[in-house]
Amino acid sequence: MVSRYIDEAVKRKLYAESMGRCMNPSCQRELFCKNGDIMEKAHIDPYCETADNSFDNLILLCPNCHTKFDKNHAFPSEEVLGWKETRRKELERFFGKKFESFEELKKEVVPLLQENKIIYERYYLSDNRSLWDKFESKVLVNNRKLKELFLTNVDLIQRHRDKSYSNLAYVQSFIAHVDEFEATRTEKEKNREILFPSEINSMFGITPVKDFLLPSTESLELLIESLKVQGKYKAIVIGVDRPYIQMNEEGKSVRVFLDDTPRLRQLYFDYGCFMGAKVRLKSLNYALKYIRSRNVSFNFLSDSNLRVITIQNRKLIFVYEYCLSKSELMHLAPEKNSIVVNLHNWNGEGCISSQAYMLAKQMNVQLLTMGDFYEYINGIK
Repeated sequence: MVSRYIDEAVKRKLYAESMGRCMNPSCQRELFCKNGDIMEKAHIDPYCETADNSFDNLILLCPNCHTKFDKNHAFPSEEVLGWKETRRKELERFFGKKFESFEELKKEVVPLLQENKIIYERYYLSDNRSLWDKFESKVLVNNRKLKELFLTNVDLIQRHRDKSYSNLAYVQSFIAHVDEFEATRTEKEKNREILFPSEINSMFGITPVKDFLLPSTESLELLIESLKVQGKYKAIVIGVDRPYIQMNEEGKSVRVFLDDTPRLRQLYFDYGCFMGAKVRLKSLNYALKYIRSRNVSFNFLSDSNLRVITIQNRKLIFVYEYCLSKSELMHLAPEKNSIVVNLHNWNGEGCISSQAYMLAKQMNVQLLTMGDFYEYINGIK
């Protein structure tokens, strides 16, 4: 007697194909309920005649449609086979939608990612194997929808030729994860080769990652200015362990941590804010953090210019130059009685040229290396 066993890879492919609904176009009943699913696997050509358990000979139906097909012969096999093609076209039409902006894409993607996250954390991470087995099919369906959305809207994802700096590389990794999850994953999840990239949840503002600060302070300033124009900006908190922007997003006040790199990188891409780094954000944050640690109060001259602060009515201007030259100081054109701090400390005392010191004296401007900066801050009463 030939076994009726259906390969796990075939089951997963069927779950993804179904989109979670009965594949009879006239029914489309929801196949998932709070206690698991009601999906039934039906053979298009009878198993007793073909012994065929392949993907092409199987379809997912609700119990009612399965009974009508198998026992009541309400539908011919040719019609049922056509349902699979109809569902494929529906998948492409509904979840292969082209969007104008990442924000529009996000509205479709976030509910699917959130549902997957809840199922994974509630059942798999809690080692509730029986419920995970019931709800895993829902994850497979959501993954197929996400894959179609990403493939159609790749132009909305930030990319870089170096994959280490590319959100598109994370999306490509996710798609490979989906394909493996459908086709090759065994019962022991530890055997999977391609894990879900957590950066995907970061990109869409679901769960932040803790990565590194993107170097360009100028890019951050431009983002703040762009958010202000759209009425989304609330505040910038910098000079702390995890600096962040407070912004309005879909009627909610949210924090975007500046070391949540995929999320910030996507925002820079969306608003066209990528600029070369003149002042490195990590160095600026460190300097402002040092000021706070000494209980010295400071204010930004403008949220859109984080490189200039005031302390006791005196302006401090931060630059980042291997050696601050006379011409660079002239171009900076600081006003009288201001202080220019060179955050670049690799060159020690040589980070400011003698000609720059001479010009600063004529301009009535003070130049500080990082060593001088610490001394200056510590001397404030």
